[in-house]
Amino acid sequence: MAGHIQDRWFKTETGADGKPRRVKTDRHGVGLRYRARYVGPDGAERSKSFPDRQKRLADEWLAQIEADMSRGQYINPKAARTTFEQFADRWLRMQTTDPSTQVLVETRLRLHVFPRIGRRPLDSFRPSHIQELVKELEATPIAGGYARNIYSDMRAVLSAAVDDGLLSRNPCEAKSVRPPAVEARRVVPWLPEQVFAVRAALPERYRAMADIGAGCGLRQGEIIGLAEDDALDFETGTVRVLRQVKLIRGKAVFAPPKCNKERDVPLPGSVAAAVRAHMDGCKPVPITLPWRTPDGPKVTYRLLFSNTVGGLVWKSNFNIQDWKPALAAAGLIPTPSRGESWASAREHGMHALRHFYASVLLDAGESIRAVSDYLGHADPALTLRVYAHLMPNSQDRARKAVDQLFQQGEPTT
Repeated sequence: MAGHIQDRWFKTETGADGKPRRVKTDRHGVGLRYRARYVGPDGAERSKSFPDRQKRLADEWLAQIEADMSRGQYINPKAARTTFEQFADRWLRMQTTDPSTQVLVETRLRLHVFPRIGRRPLDSFRPSHIQELVKELEATPIAGGYARNIYSDMRAVLSAAVDDGLLSRNPCEAKSVRPPAVEARRVVPWLPEQVFAVRAALPERYRAMADIGAGCGLRQGEIIGLAEDDALDFETGTVRVLRQVKLIRGKAVFAPPKCNKERDVPLPGSVAAAVRAHMDGCKPVPITLPWRTPDGPKVTYRLLFSNTVGGLVWKSNFNIQDWKPALAAAGLIPTPSRGESWASAREHGMHALRHFYASVLLDAGESIRAVSDYLGHADPALTLRVYAHLMPNSQDRARKAVDQLFQQGEPTT
């Protein structure tokens, strides 16, 4: 056995005749009678008490402890009483991922997971608790993709608890548990005339941002982070994507592109001409920001785009003050009434220019791998999932190929 069981109501003494005999203790009839004790793998003694007439349960409990130790599945009962929120807080502090990703994870856990299961001890988790949380997430107005991210964060925390020996199994791995459903939404790219209408409605100093987004597929933060010294090679027709500007807890920083993927993107002549004209009218401005984290080393780049007072282009200000009015002028969103705020327009953010860029390349017959490289995706499979429906139809390709063959073989008269 992994330990022994103490009977608190009786003790053994040696009688006057030298023989052992059982006698009642001062605690007889008071409190829990049996105390099962064992020494854990860490050398600390632990125990659990059982009432009168339940010595068999105490024996079974000790036997289970011994079996868990032999299988390497022993869970420290005291540590397992740690709540989900307590463990998640420690787990977040130990993460080495990108700081902005840490902020997103912390925010999702704090807003959507801690209020629901934050106080639950780790050793009490069952698949039914995860099923209940998923059901609650699906019943909220939260988008399916965001709910799936919340679920993934929670699952990662519970997996870490398993790795640390506080859980024997992640309840998310049970067959009865499924992640939140995600409604399949197909990207609907803008038409060329919509791109041109939005571009024309932007203030002149920002129009080249739309040219680079639609003509090179850069993300908004990457466009804002383009610098004169290293970004554009007009001779080879290349845009070098080396950094982005991102916000971490409300503070702007320079950082590597998403997924740490620096890349070269073809620079079409029309886009190059637009950028040259922009640089003639709005000279590059030196901007100094921390690198990677708000307390990182300060670095300075001469950025191609600046705001009206020669400072950094802040996404939030640009999106509300310049981008949404341009969308309204192009007829993509309604103009709010006096005193009202702009309506949400996630599908019409600057990311729509990336979708347009991808659709143009795919329609021209460019490969998924090339499009993935130009967009800076982590994996061509992601590009395929998002844009497969935009690829030329195989039936269309078959008809065109056969028609071309037959046309070439027609006799001349």
